Amino acid sequence: MKNIVILISGSGSNMAAIVRTAQQEDWARRYGARVAAVLSNKADAAGLAFARGEGIATEALDHKAFDSREAFDTALAQAVDRYEPALVVLAGFMRILTPGFVARYAGRLINIHPSLLPAFTGLNTHQRAIDAGCKVAGVTVHQVTDELDVGPILDQAVVPVLPGDTAEALATRVQAQEHVIYPRAVRAFMAALA
Repeated sequence: MKNIVILISGSGSNMAAIVRTAQQEDWARRYGARVAAVLSNKADAAGLAFARGEGIATEALDHKAFDSREAFDTALAQAVDRYEPALVVLAGFMRILTPGFVARYAGRLINIHPSLLPAFTGLNTHQRAIDAGCKVAGVTVHQVTDELDVGPILDQAVVPVLPGDTAEALATRVQAQEHVIYPRAVRAFMAALA
């Protein structure tokens, strides 16, 4: 069985979309793949309760308990490695990972970003798209490299920017597309390994 490990920091809505899709499409039978574990840097992350309810292993490592980013990433990698991942999925994991962590999972570490990369890397993407007068915005699934939000693009979805849009309204429409393309990108990755 090829294991998927998902890292979250909050509600885990993208993680939940991946888990539900894996169950509905029977990835275990079709691709020999399963979501093996969900890890978080916050013990109170709501997504951990969802994962436990689905019978998925969970762990929480508080990044504040470590002296440095490197020390946290070393402990995180040890936790991830316990599940022998074929793929590590960042799904709302709100930590910038160290180059050592990224290198350890090179080619099998993916992230989702709420813009049409290469536009609007970093934060506040929805407001920045509105402020720039964009007619469309969207979401990108990409491989993670040691440069923030610039890895190879795996999938994208376009969302219109509507007249009078707020960042919150645009974010809601973008997130609906996230829940479509992130499971699709993970499925494609696992199917390629099958």
